[in-house]
Amino acid sequence: MTAMRITKFGHACVRLEHDGTTLVLDPGMFTDPEALDGADAVLITHEHADHYSPDLLRGSEAPVFTIDAVAAKIREEAPAVGERTVVVSPGESFDVAGVPVTAVGELHAVIHDELPRFHNSGYRIEMGGQRLFHPGDAITETDQEVDLLFVPVSAPWAASRDLIDFARAVKAPRNVAIHDRIYSEAGSAIFDNQINLFLSKAGQEYFRLQDGQDL
Repeated sequence: MTAMRITKFGHACVRLEHDGTTLVLDPGMFTDPEALDGADAVLITHEHADHYSPDLLRGSEAPVFTIDAVAAKIREEAPAVGERTVVVSPGESFDVAGVPVTAVGELHAVIHDELPRFHNSGYRIEMGGQRLFHPGDAITETDQEVDLLFVPVSAPWAASRDLIDFARAVKAPRNVAIHDRIYSEAGSAIFDNQINLFLSKAGQEYFRLQDGQDL
């Protein structure tokens, strides 16, 4: 069995490859089209442009798995993609190209009390003998242990303490930074130092991957 390959492709997008199967999560406005090359399936957590791009989905033939709110936008903005879109529900476990996936959570984190909340589903993925968790734009914990957390590290909807405490609560041995186009390089370095102060004490590893870099 080959090792799983995890590649960061801009902001919140990651590509997972194992034994000939490729899944891509949240290809959005910061994602290069090559992220979807040869993808067997795409998962989308919610409808914001930094996580969802109809143009990128049109350029791929992969089926799309997502929540109803995103599926409705796909049917409106990219009808041909809508024909290969599968709607999943909160808490549902389903098969994606032979890979077990569970939808986690239902709502986007609160951006502001006076703004409407969007729907959001994170995904817990069992691939290559590991459990991986991509939460999208939420800090909703999964009810099962995970081996690797894709942890948001900058967001207009969260303070750094919230994101650090989320990673500590999930307790994944390995943590990979996502949602990182909000900060400058200097700001990112500050956060990296902060989160490492806490995670290293608990024996948790933290990684920030550059675009196109593998883990």
